[in-house]
Amino acid sequence: MKYVILFLLTLSFLFPKNSFAIYNPLERPNNKYGIHIVDENDLTKAAKLVNSQGGDWGYVTIVMQEDERKVEKWNQIFAAMHELHLIPIVRLATKIQGQVWKKPQLSEVIPWTDFLSALSWVTKNKYVILFNEPNHAKEWGGDLNPPEYAQVVSSFSATLKQKSDDFFVLTAGFDASAPNSSLTMDEVAFVKAMIGSQPDIFSNVDGWVSHSYPNPGFTSSVDAKGRGTIATYQWERQMLKNLGIEKKLPIFITETGWPHTEGSSSNKNYFHSEKIAEFIPKAAETVWNDADIIAITPFILNYQSIPFSNFSWQKVGEENFYPQYEAYRNLAKSAGDPLLSQYWLTPTPTVTPILTPTSPLKQILGVSTSKGVLFSFLLFISKFISLNI
Repeated sequence: MKYVILFLLTLSFLFPKNSFAIYNPLERPNNKYGIHIVDENDLTKAAKLVNSQGGDWGYVTIVMQEDERKVEKWNQIFAAMHELHLIPIVRLATKIQGQVWKKPQLSEVIPWTDFLSALSWVTKNKYVILFNEPNHAKEWGGDLNPPEYAQVVSSFSATLKQKSDDFFVLTAGFDASAPNSSLTMDEVAFVKAMIGSQPDIFSNVDGWVSHSYPNPGFTSSVDAKGRGTIATYQWERQMLKNLGIEKKLPIFITETGWPHTEGSSSNKNYFHSEKIAEFIPKAAETVWNDADIIAITPFILNYQSIPFSNFSWQKVGEENFYPQYEAYRNLAKSAGDPLLSQYWLTPTPTVTPILTPTSPLKQILGVSTSKGVLFSFLLFISKFISLNI
């Protein structure tokens, strides 16, 4: 009997109850201000922007393409973010094929999951956005297919969370101003079709991503409300309720803001950058003050060429910034206190694993660990049993 008990104890040690789970960032001090970047070399500039005026642990939205799945590269990026106190929001992307983005494939769920699980994330919550604006055909292999996107969301979410409940899964942001056409689909129609194909789709996600742009033409006032404004997220929140989604989804505004006249080419249809700087504090007071907002990451810190140089907060060909950078930097911010990932809390084990990749025990049990305490425990049990045979 004692051997049975020892065996059961060993199994419980080998297979502990999964203690991973996302936490609600709004239940801890949270700095909601962030910025969207395309180049990891801009992280220091981003930190100076979002962790200013009392702020700490602001957010950065960054794109991760499938042909850039290199653990060493992204661990270096995450290490820099940890050093700079920046929380990553990672948007998954495929790659360009011709004039469109390749459609995400279900066969890529496991490779993506394995790769994301191998990274040394900064915070306990691993924020992952599942691709981009699928109500644009160019973002979905030239096709418009809400059921397919719903299947991708369900498959990715289930597989990621099976690997670790720390994955905080987010749907793609939609273009709320897109009409029904051969190239785009109305957001309401798209989301409704997603729900029609998979009624429980939003039980599989943890937050809502909003692209709250000031349309039409990126020129609506900071005072405008409703669909197609910087307050689009409020309209989307009501849309979900109208479609029967009762789950409260915290808001991530990962794209927002106004393009400016200045850029690699001048566009007089846009506001001048000085006018946009005047909008920033008012937006903070009247639109970005919503209690459901976890992060706001305007688009985009630095983009030096077509098609987004007019959106860039850094001046083309210079190290200086347009006025909205300083206006955003001067906003009063909170000192965030996120839960860090276990990687940054636990020293790297120095004990050489006994269970090598070819170990029969490892193959039988299907486990992989380098925790020295586990091996010491197994060694203790083997010695105990041998002494009592």
